[in-house]
Amino acid sequence: MLLDLNRFSFSVFLKEVRLLTALALPMLLAQVAQVGIGFVDTVMAGGAGKEDLAAVALGSSAFATVYITFMGIMAALNPMIAQLYGAGKTGEVGETGRQGIWFGLFLGIFGMVLMWAAITPFRNWLTLSDYVEGTMAQYMLFTSLAMPAAMVHRALHAYASSLNRPRLIMLVSFAAFVLNVPLNYIFVYGKFGMPALGGAGCGLATMAVFWFSALALWIYIAKEKFFRPFGLTAKFGKPDLAVFKQIWKIGAPIGLSYFLEASAFSFIVFLIAPFGEDYVAAQQVGISLSGILYMIPQSVGSAGTVRIGFSLGRREFSRARYISGVSLVSGWVLAVITVLSLVLFRSPLASMYNNDPAVLSIAATVLLFAGLFQPADFTQCIASYALRGYKITKVPMFIHAAAFWGCGLLPGYLLAYRFDMGIYGFWTALIASLTIAAVALVWCLELCSREMVRSHKVV
Repeated sequence: MLLDLNRFSFSVFLKEVRLLTALALPMLLAQVAQVGIGFVDTVMAGGAGKEDLAAVALGSSAFATVYITFMGIMAALNPMIAQLYGAGKTGEVGETGRQGIWFGLFLGIFGMVLMWAAITPFRNWLTLSDYVEGTMAQYMLFTSLAMPAAMVHRALHAYASSLNRPRLIMLVSFAAFVLNVPLNYIFVYGKFGMPALGGAGCGLATMAVFWFSALALWIYIAKEKFFRPFGLTAKFGKPDLAVFKQIWKIGAPIGLSYFLEASAFSFIVFLIAPFGEDYVAAQQVGISLSGILYMIPQSVGSAGTVRIGFSLGRREFSRARYISGVSLVSGWVLAVITVLSLVLFRSPLASMYNNDPAVLSIAATVLLFAGLFQPADFTQCIASYALRGYKITKVPMFIHAAAFWGCGLLPGYLLAYRFDMGIYGFWTALIASLTIAAVALVWCLELCSREMVRSHKVV
């Protein structure tokens, strides 16, 4: 049977579901808070006007592409730390965490410079109003300053979650969400003596929230008794290039996979721009709600990565394979709920973002397409996270490259412009590409996990 799901009794299955849930639920709530920050940005920008919403759609697409790509690189820390923790190597856990912080800081500085350099080319390429382009540029400038803090936060996030302490991340994430609401209100609408920055104010709020999150997580880990034996904050040595190389070897393919997926969605926004601001705004509604729902498979997948990595560290290879299957089944059940939610409530969901009739009409149809790709999206996400627990990252990278760009973006462009399907042509192609990625990644997970069990002859 697929991933030996019939290997253990139903009681063992339920036990693994409970263990996954104990990890995934706090991660999910943390994701709710983090994605909720983007939701608040979109709603606040929409309240300022559809031009501000379009500017945030374009600017956040650029920021998300860089952030998500680099977040993928930092995700290498999860299997590294989880396997060390499972093997009982306490000292190495702390040192790997410290090197992860150094790596994240350098990566974040590079991301900041990269975003600065991208502002002018983006403005030159676009043919929208001066207000939209100017607001987008301001948004990108503010969010670029968040990159160093964002990557340090991801290092600390990986450290805490890999040591089975996701509640800490959840608390900091909710504090950041609460802080983001008044900051958006002040900066976007110009309250308490601040100038009204419109959509650009969302970027300024994002910058402040990321710096708060990194600092809060560091302080929390430093004071929490559980983390003391690992000594993360007890000392801070020099950067270790050997550890950097290991992070890069595992993380670069993950980052590229994230880039291929995120950039496909982001690039579509720019390809839709010639259709007009109504379509760009509607696309942002679809991306925002899809992002909110995507946190579910991400949380299940992240929990799976930690559980699989921990089991491999303990040399429990059959258990790791079984956990992969349990993660997928859990995701499939949850995917059904998200499909029904988007299909049945797409119109009221769209109306939360903007009340412009033209935008609402387009967005409601976009959300129907977004609902249809949920099962495939859940599957490909969780399968890739499970492979990550095995430190297998290159194969998923190639699968994502072929699926999202070869089978998604190019056919989507042809459907949109050659076959006059417009924005819906891109979404049709995305459904096909996600399905291809899901099938390929599950097949890869099945083969790799089976070979791991056979090669170590563990029953």
